[in-house]
Amino acid sequence: MANFAYYGRNEKGMAIRGCIERATENDVLHYLSEKRITPINIEEQELQKKFGDILSQYLIVKKGIDNDQLIMFCRQMRTINKAGLPLIQGLEALSSSIPPGVLQGALQDIIHRLESGLSLSQSMKYHRNIFNNLFIGMVKIGESTGRLDEIFWQMSIYIGRDMETKKAMKAALRYPSFVLSAMVIALFVVNLMVIPAFANMFGRFGAELPIATKVLLATSQFFIQFWWLVIVAMLSAITGLIFWVKTPEGKLVWHRIKLFIPIIGPLINKAAISRYVRSFSLMVSEGLPLNTAIELCAEIIDNVYLSLKIRKIKSGIERGDSIYRTHYRSNMFSPLILQMINIGENSGQIDNLLIEVAESYEREVDYDLKSLSSKIEPILILVMAGFIVVLALGIFLPMWEMFNIQR
Repeated sequence: MANFAYYGRNEKGMAIRGCIERATENDVLHYLSEKRITPINIEEQELQKKFGDILSQYLIVKKGIDNDQLIMFCRQMRTINKAGLPLIQGLEALSSSIPPGVLQGALQDIIHRLESGLSLSQSMKYHRNIFNNLFIGMVKIGESTGRLDEIFWQMSIYIGRDMETKKAMKAALRYPSFVLSAMVIALFVVNLMVIPAFANMFGRFGAELPIATKVLLATSQFFIQFWWLVIVAMLSAITGLIFWVKTPEGKLVWHRIKLFIPIIGPLINKAAISRYVRSFSLMVSEGLPLNTAIELCAEIIDNVYLSLKIRKIKSGIERGDSIYRTHYRSNMFSPLILQMINIGENSGQIDNLLIEVAESYEREVDYDLKSLSSKIEPILILVMAGFIVVLALGIFLPMWEMFNIQR
């Protein structure tokens, strides 16, 4: 079997691209004729590829889709399965109804793989830029239980809640980010344009300047003479930090530091735990083994440090410890949440109580997000006030002294 990349047009004249695994080029032509696709170009994929081809393929693989598209896909898949439509036929109808793009290309490839004998979950593994491990795991459960419609409906709800939390967090951090960016720009403007004008005036009078003024003038002079060095140092520091965070050690340290940032850290922690509990409850309610469910949860958590803690929970459960004791030793959950986990484990209703735990965390996250701006604003006001006080002491104090001398 070889991989063939094809390009053609369907009955509506739309361009169709794809990759299919077949024995010969004639098999590809037969397949395209069945799909009523007029082939324009068919090429066998070679092992040796040009750098440009590798780069373009890498960018295509990295490109995902919006959560809105994924939610709509889940709802449409639920409708297809609930109506009893054959999976391939339903996917073909869905693929033809959406605009050309990443999702349409992925659906066409999934259809090809389904026709070659793979299951839906196996076909989705080739498109991890769209479907994460949790999604694929839940689809696999739906295939084994025959409840794909319920699985897709639950995933649409899960993705929707996750998306709302991320949007609310970005909205809450937008104002502080804007203020801090404006302060950095103001710092450059003051040092490059404002302070030099006052420095010339102070120099003509020859008065003894306060320490605050001398510091401001020295800083401004450094900015004027070595502005390029400041920019290079800032860009180098940012670039170095980005590359360091991408390393396994750097990512672990950075993700741990984020959890201890005042105000923002606890919010990140609660949002991550909320996602873990929601995912865990979703998989446990569908009958997935505990160790498998926890491993999948560890893979979808955005924080590497918390993922390690979750994997320790999994190791404890595999050793025979209870869910309550492993979660207690992780130091990730509040006493109230641990109590609910303990009750759910003893009563055999762990999935229902985990859902209540997830909803409790989500309410806390929503409340913290709504009050985030009010918590950050006093800090921003203090920083801006300090910035203004330094300027006032450095610029206006010598001006007042000169006015007193003239009198």
